[in-house]
Amino acid sequence: MKEDIINILADATGRDASDFADSSEDLFADGLLDSMATVSVLLALQDQFSIQVPVSEFDRSQWNTVDKMVERVKELQND
Repeated sequence: MKEDIINILADATGRDASDFADSSEDLFADGLLDSMATVSVLLALQDQFSIQVPVSEFDRSQWNTVDKMVERVKELQND
């Protein structure tokens, strides 16, 4: 799952997957993810993992690292 999320991030941002190798790095603070790419990432996560992430309920602090994204996707799959 982690590798899939890294690939989604790379596709959405146009960056190399290696830019997301540090899975605890704050993607927003370090400029790797902006608001436009976030929407693309959320849509791709929904499609890839069959989850629902309402943009209106999106809390940046819960999605700001690769590790947190993995954790949130797992939680949403169990809902």
